[in-house]
Amino acid sequence: MSLSISSAAFAPGQSIPAKYSCSGRNISPDLAWTNAPAAAKSFALIVDDPDAPAGTWVHWVLFNIPVSTNRLAEAVAPGGQLADGSLQGENSSGNLGYDGPCPPSGMHRYFFKLYALDTVLNLSSGAGKEQLLKAMEGHILAQGELMGTFSR
Repeated sequence: MSLSISSAAFAPGQSIPAKYSCSGRNISPDLAWTNAPAAAKSFALIVDDPDAPAGTWVHWVLFNIPVSTNRLAEAVAPGGQLADGSLQGENSSGNLGYDGPCPPSGMHRYFFKLYALDTVLNLSSGAGKEQLLKAMEGHILAQGELMGTFSR
């Protein structure tokens, strides 16, 4: 089953506006999703850049998003826990929350990967991408992806 994830800020495969990058306000874009399976208990989101020179760079780790949620507003605040109980993990910059595109050179691709899970994960805020992927094993009911590009 496939989740449909979109943003009003950019179309799939298109350029992410500078305000969502280190060249701008470095805030997260709005995201919305549909087609969540009825058995879903939570959502998780990983945003990464596979084109980074030193290997995949993780820009955002967010999990235990309540199943009643079908969108994230623009400019999600940094920190370990959001008002709705969602938890943010550590990105490659060592921060809890979103860090926008900031490629050293050239055009990079940024993948916003959303997962519908059959459980609420037993992870603490600050967990990294690898910890999240391990905890999600066997619990993914559906997933969707939105890719945007950015260059400075």
